[in-house]
Amino acid sequence: MDLENYKVRTLDRFPNEGMLGRRKIRTPVRVITADNVIDVVNAALSHHAANAMEIDYLYRYYRGQQDIRHKQKQVRESINNKVTINRANEIVTFKTAYLLNKPIQYISYGGSSETSDNVNKLNEYMRAEDKESKDKEIVDWVHICGVGERLILDDKDFGIGGDEEGSPFCLFTLDPRFAFVIYSSAIGEKPLAGVILQEDENSKTYADVYTDTMHYVLKDGKVMGSYPTVYNGVPLVEYVNNEPRMGAFEAVISILNNINTLESDAVDSVEDFVNGFDVFQNCDIEDGTYSSLSIGGKAVKVKTTVPGMEAKVYRVFSEINQSGVQERIDDFTESYLTICGMPNRNGGSSTSDTGTAVIFRDGWSEAESRAEDSEKLFVRSERQMLRVALSICNTQEDRSYHLNLKLSDIKTEFLRKNLNNAQSKAQILTGLLNNSMVHPKLAYEAAALFKDNEEAYRISMEYYEKKQAEEEARLQKELDNARTQALRNSRQDNNQS
Repeated sequence: MDLENYKVRTLDRFPNEGMLGRRKIRTPVRVITADNVIDVVNAALSHHAANAMEIDYLYRYYRGQQDIRHKQKQVRESINNKVTINRANEIVTFKTAYLLNKPIQYISYGGSSETSDNVNKLNEYMRAEDKESKDKEIVDWVHICGVGERLILDDKDFGIGGDEEGSPFCLFTLDPRFAFVIYSSAIGEKPLAGVILQEDENSKTYADVYTDTMHYVLKDGKVMGSYPTVYNGVPLVEYVNNEPRMGAFEAVISILNNINTLESDAVDSVEDFVNGFDVFQNCDIEDGTYSSLSIGGKAVKVKTTVPGMEAKVYRVFSEINQSGVQERIDDFTESYLTICGMPNRNGGSSTSDTGTAVIFRDGWSEAESRAEDSEKLFVRSERQMLRVALSICNTQEDRSYHLNLKLSDIKTEFLRKNLNNAQSKAQILTGLLNNSMVHPKLAYEAAALFKDNEEAYRISMEYYEKKQAEEEARLQKELDNARTQALRNSRQDNNQS
């Protein structure tokens, strides 16, 4: 497949053999240059096209365009309800909201007060770029289709300028149908290039390709532009949900489709019952009488048409066992909640249940375990993004943007449920602060009581030092007054002598 003919193909329904996650795009090329970039990108496009087709299907499924719309009936085709219970949306929404319960923060991983100040400065840059909302966008994509794409560029390269935004770089969340990363097939699978597919004013596809040192523009089968960069890494960073790169609901699509089918068939059954057939056995009615009868509140008089045979009027209808259908739906629901690691809605069985008992019984501990598992892969991608961010900061002409930081100085912190058991956490903080063998910073991190433990520690230390200085000044003043008074008393005694 070549760049000019690239289009996102459509996968209309979940394939019988299922999907196995997104493909990781690799190349045997060790260094991408202007001489080989076109061949490398064209070779990668065939793999990305397959990924993009599946991503498009999962994105439409998440939005409600699900397989139930293809439902067909062989009998009474006019009664064919297609009910979509969008549980895929529920799964993605819960997963994202739980993982990002609070904004992601960077904290100092040890080091001096200068390191702590620089980490706080980095947090300010991220806040200026509204990283909180962009993290939400990334994690939504990760849970929908297994991958998310983030681009970080120097503001000057994008034509903005750090002084206007308060940050020397800018962050973008990209549609993974039109962006991907190419990795080396060598040990370590180092990212070699990030590719962004766009359309010009003539709806013709072209590509921006970013390596760790160059930015290439590919169009019409040629390298139309070649620009050096200072990013010290590929500025297009890929975030993944798991190693197979599967979305949060991808493994349970067949279950979700069956739930939709059962719900739809249940509605069909009710409509079949309401629209049952009236049967007139061994009798006949006058023209127009049945339509009058159907209005309601009417009676009909029948006369046998066959002497000696009983005349009957009755209704023929079909109705499924609704309780059996609901039982099967409940089984499917329990299955997808368990597979996805989501809490159920069973509620407590005892009024004496403790909070811990509810957490373990209703699946909240499983949800927390899955979130912690997702954190590890998210942090790995964050380190790649931070490598580029620090490079951008330290190459600015305005030295006020420079950050004297290494990746090992920065820890990415998820702040979920930091107000749970607040009283216990306050007791932990108090106990550790009263222990002279524990550094106060460790006490704040262990208690995890505040939204930003690094900031809380910094503010508290400033307050403590200020109060200590005030107390020392007060004591010194009292000491000086006491000395002055003692000197005055001594002089009086000498005068009296």
